[in-house]
Amino acid sequence: MATQSTYDYQHHPTTKDPAWVKYTLIALAVSFMAVMLVVPLIAVFYEALKDGVSAYLSALTDPDALHAIKLTLITTAIVLPINTVIGVALAYLITRHKFRGKFIITTLLDLPFAVSPVVAGLMFVLLFGANTLIGSFFESLGIKIIFATTGIVVATLFVTFPFIAREIIPLMQSIGDSEEEASLTLGANGWQMFWHVTLPNIKWALLYGIILTNARAMGEFGAVSVVSGHIRGETNTMPLLIEIAYNEYAFITAFALSSLLALLALVTLAVQNVMSRKKVGRS
Repeated sequence: MATQSTYDYQHHPTTKDPAWVKYTLIALAVSFMAVMLVVPLIAVFYEALKDGVSAYLSALTDPDALHAIKLTLITTAIVLPINTVIGVALAYLITRHKFRGKFIITTLLDLPFAVSPVVAGLMFVLLFGANTLIGSFFESLGIKIIFATTGIVVATLFVTFPFIAREIIPLMQSIGDSEEEASLTLGANGWQMFWHVTLPNIKWALLYGIILTNARAMGEFGAVSVVSGHIRGETNTMPLLIEIAYNEYAFITAFALSSLLALLALVTLAVQNVMSRKKVGRS
């Protein structure tokens, strides 16, 4: 049972702020969010719909747009389960096992955060390109990585794999392993302990990590741009096609796809908000 602090910051005489401080901070926060978030979002939907719903739907049902949407969803559908398994495994390894090199693994886990996505894409081109040893080996097997869907999936995996582990690790460290040890003492085996004790304890953090991974996978541009080759109807995801359409002055297509990505992001935030409320309600 989670305990809640009875200390009220705003009603304690030593920490209570004057009213003008509170309202100034509120005004600054609301103004910043309006200028940086709300107004641009409204502008995207306005530009997408200003020529009418028919033009909007026509832009989204264009063959190139449909393929970009399909490729984005396929990539996300592949990346999510892989990163979920890897993220949970890494979190369990780091928090429940002691071994040499643990610090190195923990440090490398943050590598996608530190490296520019464009640099990450270039790394994969240098590793899996057609003229490289590994790339030529895979091509001899009929597997093309760079300038193909496989490369897009690999690049997206790289930039998104830390999110789930980084959500779970702090929680697993804070709750400790006492409940898991108790289940083992009562006769549970390793898998029973994981499914009935570990997983229920980390389910909210895991879902948060999945939501973040999903959002990043759908919106990734830098690494995917380098490995995709921008082949129309083959390797353009939604973010890539938005850039191409905008550069070619096909503004309706660009803003229609942008609005779709924005809508998916809003749905993601709504799901996260609902989950947060459920978590608080069950605490």
